[in-house]
Order: sequence, then structure tokens, then C-alpha cells
Amino acid sequence: THKGMSQFHGSLGGSREQKNRLSICNKLCYAVGGAPYQITGCALGFFLQIYLLDVAQLDPFSASIILFVGRAWDAITDPTIGFLVSRSPWTRFGRMLPWIVFSTPLAVVSYFLIWYVPVFEDGRVIWYLVFYCLFQTLQTCFHVPYSALTMFISEDQKERDSATAYRMTVEVLGTVIGTAVQGQIVGMASAPCIPTPGDNVTVDGLNSSLLLGQEKTAYNVASGAICSIYVLCAVVLFFGVKEKKESSRSRSQRMSFWQGIRLVMGHGPYVKLVMGFLFTSLAFMLLEGNFALFCCYTLGLRNDFQNILLVIMLAAMLTIPFWQWFLTKFGKKTAVYIGTSSVIPFMLLVVCVKSNLIITYMVSFAAGVGVAAAFLLPWSMLPDVVDDFQVQNPESQGHEAIFYSFYVFFTKFASGISLGISTLSLDFAGYITRGCTQPENVDITLKVLVSAAPIGLILIGLVIFRSYPIDEERRQGNRKLLQDSKLF
Repeated sequence: THKGMSQFHGSLGGSREQKNRLSICNKLCYAVGGAPYQITGCALGFFLQIYLLDVAQLDPFSASIILFVGRAWDAITDPTIGFLVSRSPWTRFGRMLPWIVFSTPLAVVSYFLIWYVPVFEDGRVIWYLVFYCLFQTLQTCFHVPYSALTMFISEDQKERDSATAYRMTVEVLGTVIGTAVQGQIVGMASAPCIPTPGDNVTVDGLNSSLLLGQEKTAYNVASGAICSIYVLCAVVLFFGVKEKKESSRSRSQRMSFWQGIRLVMGHGPYVKLVMGFLFTSLAFMLLEGNFALFCCYTLGLRNDFQNILLVIMLAAMLTIPFWQWFLTKFGKKTAVYIGTSSVIPFMLLVVCVKSNLIITYMVSFAAGVGVAAAFLLPWSMLPDVVDDFQVQNPESQGHEAIFYSFYVFFTKFASGISLGISTLSLDFAGYITRGCTQPENVDITLKVLVSAAPIGLILIGLVIFRSYPIDEERRQGNRKLLQDSKLF
């Protein structure tokens, strides 16, 4: 009978495998849903700061408030929406998909209005604050359910991992599309700079305001293009993915926000993972947020910066499969060390060498390789921590979403602080809106923001990773334990 039992389990496992198989089409449709978040995030990350300063012509202090409050608000909405989603009832389309459908039209409108310069000047700060925060909220109503959807498209971990790999590829493609659409359209119309007293440049005032008008239009066209891609992706996701009701897991117990924090913060490996990634992702966010200004002013590559940004994202997209291979071959911890630290020599190079287009392209390619690692690794390591938690707390079920949403919460909050502080520091350094040249202090500040500060943050992050306890052996052990417990 024992042999019969094991055969029965074998066939049960087989039929379950069959039922859980996702077609390539399902995986692609699921993956496409990840693009809007990355496309809009990339456009905002690279261009919002330079847009608020040079096109909407806000002073750096106001811009820093918008950037900080927008990101911090975004961070707060994450866990909140996470809780609302986990408590929302099951509909015939599932529990996650209705959120995605209803938030899309409003998100698109508010996104478009972020890139619109209103005629009045007095209330501009309020305008950008309101629409930026509104967009972040609606974007969260799309992205939190989408992230949690991974758990509901299949019960088989292999299938989920495979779908996640598809999603990662499309998301990185999204960052390239966002950078390309925004950068190339905006790059075609760049208004001339305004000479400062020491410059020997003359600018025709009438022509200048005409060109500024063209630049505003270019931003509108770019945001219109991104909005239509956003809607298209939501439609593909809705019609191409079926949400499955979970059978093997009970519904998660209801938890308050603070219980959630206590739960995730009580799990050591999670805290170390999140703290480590907090510092490394902050480093890349500082680089991202200030790189456009750094290219325009410190390197003087005003006409090339959109192409330089594109090279970073293309490099990231092309090297993700390499990192995927690398982490399966050498383990995830090694991948974190090598991947994140590979950027450091190039960050030093770009600051130490006099402005040189070829070297800048080389550096941006190398930065892209690091961005790929920084992008892929947190998402491939979070499931290991969730598994570890489940092995140690078998009675506590269905808390995956909390682990994910708090990770996103911490990174977003930190990015708000970093962007706010970096724009504020430009204010102190004496940044001149649309200036042909900037004071020396602004150059020094930009060098610190794209080189010294990120390197320091990366090193702190790597030190924290030294103490991260889940190595390959423990990870495989956890996986085996969980699969055994799921069979019975």
C-alpha cells in the first residue's frame, strides 16, 4: 500500500502540475501588466525634476517639496491600498482585476495633467502636488493588486517563477520604452538656456519663449503617448489573465496596519534584506533623479542626455538574462555583491574624467548593468524570505502581500527623502533655472549626488547584506519543507 500511496501522490502531483500550467500567452498577458508602472515611473524618475525646474520654472525649494511629498504620499498609500485589496470581496473577475480596471482611466488623466503647465503662475505648486499625489494613489490601486496577482495566477511555484521572469523582462522593457518615448520626444524640442551675467551668450527673448512653448507641447505629446500605452497594457492584462481562487491556503487573518508592521519586522531575514536593499536602491534613485541635470550642466551634454539615459536602460534590459543565469549558478548573495558593486568604478570615472561623450556612454552602459542587478535581485529574494517565514510560522497563513507592500513602502519613502534632499541641496548651492551655466557649487553638488553619495549608500547596503542569513542551502531546504507540507 505504501508503494500505491506514493504512486497516487505522484499522479496527483502530475495532474496538479497540468492544471497549474500557464500558457506562454497567459504569461505574456500577465507580464504586460507590469509595464505601465515602469514606463510612468521611469519618465517621472528621470524627467520630473528637470521639468519642474526648467519647464514649469518652479524654484528648487518648491520642486523639492513636490518631489518629496509625492513620493512619501505614494509610500503611505501602498500599505493602505494593500489592506483594502486584501479585504475586498471576490467578484466574478477575481479580487485583484477589478482594482486594475477601475483605477486606469483616472490614473491616465492625472498623469497627463502632471506634464501640463497651467496658465496661472500662483497656484502651480499646488497643481503639481495635487496631480502628482493623485496619480501616485491611482497607480498604487493598479500596482499593489498586480503584484499580489502573482500568487493567484497559479499554485505551482515553478510556474509563478516563470511568470515573474516574463514580468521582469517586460518591466525592464517598460523602463526602456518610458525613457525612449519621453526622452526622444522631449529631446526634439529643447528651449535655449538663459545666460547668466558671466556668460558670453545672447538669446533672443521672443524666440526663447516660442521655443519654451514648443518644449511644453513636447512634454504633452510624450505624456499622451505614455497614457495610451498605459491603457493598452491594462486592457491586455484584463482580457489575458484569469485569476484563480486559492484552494490550498486559507484566507489571511485580518490584520491592522500596526500588526502587519510587527509581523514583518519581527522576521530577522526580512529586516536585513529590506535594509540592505533600501540603501542600494537609494543609491540608484539618487543617480536616476539627478543624472539628467548632471548631464546637462556638469558634463555640458544638453543635447545628448536623453540618449545617455536610453543607453542605461537598454544595458539594464540586455543584462537581466545574464543576472538571472548568474544567480542560479553562483547564488543570490554573491549576485548582490558582484552586481551592486560593479557600478562603483564607473561612478568614480564619470566624475573624475573631463566631460567626454564616449566615456559617458561607457559609464552609462556599466550603470545599466548594475541597475539590472538592483532591479532583479530584490524581487527574486523576497519570495525566499516569505518561504522562510512560512516555515518558521506554519500557522500564520496568507501574509505574502504584506511582505511585498512593506518592501515597496520603505523604498518609496526613502526615495522621497533622497529626491527631496537632493533638490533642496541644489537650492542651497544656488541653482539657476534654465541657466546656460551653473555656479561651481551646483557642479560640486551634482557630482556628489551622482557619485559620492550613491557609492557610500551602496557600501552601507553591502555591509548589511553580510548578515543576511538565507543562503542557497537554507533556501532549498525551505522549499522542500513547504512542498512536502502542501502535498498533505
